Amino acid sequence: MAAAPTAAATAAGASTAVLAPRPAPTSALLRRTQVTPRRHPALKCRRAGPLTPKAAAAAAVSGGSSPSSAVFHGEAFVVGDNIDTDQIIPAEHLTLVPSKPDEYRKLGSFAFAGLPSAAYPTPFVAPGEESSRYAVIIGGANFGCGSSREHAPVALGAAGARAVVAESYARIFFRNSVATGEVYPLELTDAGAWKECKTGDVVTVDLGNSVLINHTSSKEYKLKPIGDAGPVIEAGGIFAYARKTGMIASKAAA
Repeated sequence: MAAAPTAAATAAGASTAVLAPRPAPTSALLRRTQVTPRRHPALKCRRAGPLTPKAAAAAAVSGGSSPSSAVFHGEAFVVGDNIDTDQIIPAEHLTLVPSKPDEYRKLGSFAFAGLPSAAYPTPFVAPGEESSRYAVIIGGANFGCGSSREHAPVALGAAGARAVVAESYARIFFRNSVATGEVYPLELTDAGAWKECKTGDVVTVDLGNSVLINHTSSKEYKLKPIGDAGPVIEAGGIFAYARKTGMIASKAAA
């Protein structure tokens, strides 16, 4: 019987196999492995659009870059789950241009005009008025669902609302709220606040302590921190924030 190879012989064979020279690549192999450079389309940048009156006013205010300590106090307007953008601002009013002050105010007068009166007998904006008495909107889950119209948060801000407090948001509404700087889209840590609060309750939203206080019912509700979106909203939106931080040239420097 042949003797089994020793460990040393096995290691030597392995070393020989590893160190053995590789054959030179053939021309056919080189053609198959040749990398063809790809052309990438040029990036297209959109010009910064005009600011709404609220955004312009916020952009003109100087201050620190981490403001998320604002406090809003006033009456609350309470809605339920799945409030869509057509209920916030019906499509027939989308021809209004928010950068024009008179049309901006008119847009605010139509805020929540799409809510069914049977479910919401108290209007968000009283007939004949351009602004609302309600500073804070309290909602349920999936607030701002539906179409991606930027007019939805703009209409709420134009009417005088400062913050929306909801269980969750449609992503595009949250993004539009931050981009326009019109309202703070604040998220509750727990569900059920809209069922316990009533329209007309006096509330306080404290961003610094991330809390919603209902003074009428003496209840408090914890909020998730607004985070990096806070300074953007405080500045008046994404373009105003970019000008303020020097990301794009300000109008004064242009």
